[in-house]
Amino acid sequence: MQACRGRVPARTPVWLMRQAGRYMACYRALREKYSLLQLVHTPELACRVTLQPVDAFGVDAAIVFSDILPLLCSLGLRLEFVTGEGPRVTPPLRHESDIAALSARPIEESVEGTLRAIRLLAPELEQRGIPLIGFSGAPFTLASYAIEGGSSRQHLLAKELMLRRPDLWDHLMRLLARQVTDYLLAQARAGAHALQLFDSWSGWLSPAHTQHYVLPHVQAICMAVKRAAPGVPLIYFSTGNGGWLHLIKQVPCDVIGLDWRVDLSTARRQLGLDRAVQGNLDPAVLLAPWRRVEQETLAAVHAATAATRAGYIFNLGHGVLPRTDEDTVRRLVHTVRHAELRLHKPPGTDRAC
Repeated sequence: MQACRGRVPARTPVWLMRQAGRYMACYRALREKYSLLQLVHTPELACRVTLQPVDAFGVDAAIVFSDILPLLCSLGLRLEFVTGEGPRVTPPLRHESDIAALSARPIEESVEGTLRAIRLLAPELEQRGIPLIGFSGAPFTLASYAIEGGSSRQHLLAKELMLRRPDLWDHLMRLLARQVTDYLLAQARAGAHALQLFDSWSGWLSPAHTQHYVLPHVQAICMAVKRAAPGVPLIYFSTGNGGWLHLIKQVPCDVIGLDWRVDLSTARRQLGLDRAVQGNLDPAVLLAPWRRVEQETLAAVHAATAATRAGYIFNLGHGVLPRTDEDTVRRLVHTVRHAELRLHKPPGTDRAC
């Protein structure tokens, strides 16, 4: 929380996107009994999964176990996860009539399980001195899933609607922005200590399209959340953003999350040292031998903190990959927690973790 507010923490804090998930044996054991949506919508199970990496690795923040897509159900869409295929959203929003048929409902109808999980988790985590992060998908990423009907490599249908019918696009984005804002504020009221906005697919857009069709809605969400919940830090994470950091700098959030395709020291100079940043080790690095993981982890911390130790949170540049070894994550967290000691050791005194 100190780092989120741009201050100098006692040491570099660390948490990992998708830190609760398929790479953990205890999570896989639960998935043998329950579907993903059952875990998300059952508060006690969501709490259990949320705490798994906190208990196993000692990360500095918990992020409530959920998914970005159930929020789409608050607009009357249906969601299922198909084995071997991933998420399926129906009906896909391909025509004007599809979008006209959308009807915003109270978000509690679709995400009450997540809100109840936050209410259960927040007091327990407060006793441990660990903040709880709530989150939502950002409008472009949610719109992409809704228009494509699921995952997509190039998001061509979404971009086609955006460019062919900017009026429909604007209507859809405004509708999503209101739902996202309500969702984030509901999580803050439930007890979330910080909030993250995921724009996982916006990196597929050009800077000009991002500036015109995406960021105004992100800015509207951030301004509304900051007005209504001024004490709750807000993190904005997007991918492929190295070419338009000058645009993201205009987003009124507390922390900017960075993926692995941008140099941390360069990003800090572009964003300004008064802006907190989060990131950005390539998740694939965690598949390498430990010595390589350690080297790149320390290099990331050094790049981010060389100019100032204020306002930096270590994280990956995207979520933990399913093939990642649990022991690597454990050693990674330990390395970050002791990074300042490692980076300032006299030459010749370094030893393997």
